[in-house]
Amino acid sequence: MSARRPDPHEPSAELARTGANELSRLLRDGTMTSAEVTSALIERIEAIDGAGPSLRSVLRLNDRALDEAGKLDAERRAGHVRGPLHGIPVLVKDNIDTARLGATAGSLALQDLPLLADAFLVTQLRHAGLVLLAKTNLSEWANFRGRPSSSGWSAAGHQTRNPFALNRTPGGSSAGSGAGVAAGLAPLAVGTETDGSILCPAAACGLVGLKPTVGLVSRTGIIPVSSSQDSAGPMARTVADAARLLDVLVAGPLDADDPAMTGRSDRIASYVDALSTDLRGLRVGVVRDEGYFGYNPATDAIVEATLQAFIAAGAEVVDPVTGMGAVSHSDEMTVLCHEFKAGVDAYFARRLAGVGASVSPGLPHSLADVIAFNESHDGERLDLFPQDVLIRAAATSGLDNPAYLAALAVNQRRARDEGIDGVCIRLGLDALVAPTMSPAWPIDHVSGDNHSGSSWGQAAVAGYPSLSLPIGEVHGLPVGLAIWGRAWAEATLIRLASAVEDQISYRPVPSYRESVGILV
Repeated sequence: MSARRPDPHEPSAELARTGANELSRLLRDGTMTSAEVTSALIERIEAIDGAGPSLRSVLRLNDRALDEAGKLDAERRAGHVRGPLHGIPVLVKDNIDTARLGATAGSLALQDLPLLADAFLVTQLRHAGLVLLAKTNLSEWANFRGRPSSSGWSAAGHQTRNPFALNRTPGGSSAGSGAGVAAGLAPLAVGTETDGSILCPAAACGLVGLKPTVGLVSRTGIIPVSSSQDSAGPMARTVADAARLLDVLVAGPLDADDPAMTGRSDRIASYVDALSTDLRGLRVGVVRDEGYFGYNPATDAIVEATLQAFIAAGAEVVDPVTGMGAVSHSDEMTVLCHEFKAGVDAYFARRLAGVGASVSPGLPHSLADVIAFNESHDGERLDLFPQDVLIRAAATSGLDNPAYLAALAVNQRRARDEGIDGVCIRLGLDALVAPTMSPAWPIDHVSGDNHSGSSWGQAAVAGYPSLSLPIGEVHGLPVGLAIWGRAWAEATLIRLASAVEDQISYRPVPSYRESVGILV
């Protein structure tokens, strides 16, 4: 059946292209209320995500979203505004705890598991006055279940599709967050990343996606993959909106339950203040090592043209940069498998601590229980999406294992001392750039994902910040520029990205085409 393209004249079409900053202005001057915005976006989700093109980016609507918006409107009328994003709807990835709405990581095993508390960052969103609109679909278990896999597929939500071409991947694992914002279902979303899970869907869906330094944003209440690599971060259509959401995610006291936050200052200036059109005094390195360029010539050409935007804004471009010191995928998997088992079992213990005997014995209490559940439930589709990675993780023996400790040390040395830190110090660089990845590939549930190259791995393994900025299109599919740097360099990345965004003025708009380039 042919998917229905959204009618450009529908009431919410203009709203869908309105960013968080402009929406805030409309709320401030009384042109719209938060309840009106929320209602219109719920209608849009029902028309585009559930019906129409059927993007499947949303797993569950918050049935109290309109009530929450109405209360925030009442606060505004009474003169109490919680912050710049007061009354703005936001999407939240469904591996992030939300009381009453739950968190499934896309797994059927977690659908009925009780959840009594919000994640630390969800509390921050609520305190800042954002409206939690919906939970978004994702690659099941943040794409840490097995291989082959298809980004954006989960047993709970099925396959999320790319609004620029419905047969193409939305990228993963924050697929629903990316597709949902790109389609104008909300102006903002929170994604999570271990290695590419924010930058990949941001590039595929034409968004700004920022993975912060590990420890900048709380992870308490997020279903984990890796204690050394996981981070939550903003996804938005503009750099400014991403900066505004990041300000919310770092606001307030440090999370005492997340040990990674001990390295962060407890006072951070606003990232919105980093927005700039002036890059004078900054040096940007273009990474030309094997694997960063050359896998998609059309994307390379757009990146080459974009490099001129750095120069036009006043930055010095150092080109080429080589000698990044490759990280080992094998060592990374050793680290992730050990940290995944330890983290998931600890997550279950924390989540179930408050409900105790009320939890059905048939529901999972550990990673081993999840594996057993998947084997007994056909809906988990182990025929197409194996769980070999879960099984490998379950066989690990703890975070004091010498093999784990050695792999962690080697890869962090390669990613940091011999990689990002080493290159930036040696050449006096403020950031590094390369293509984020190739254009979105076709969805394939037989052979799995087929991306040919990417630029997020070094920063991911280091635990350092990275950002993808949309810079153009190949056959109507967005492509992005990856910008990454040393620890705590988020303000610099935002400054660079905002200046380039201003220079190129590229704002992708989804077409909801059935496919791209089918020749018969």
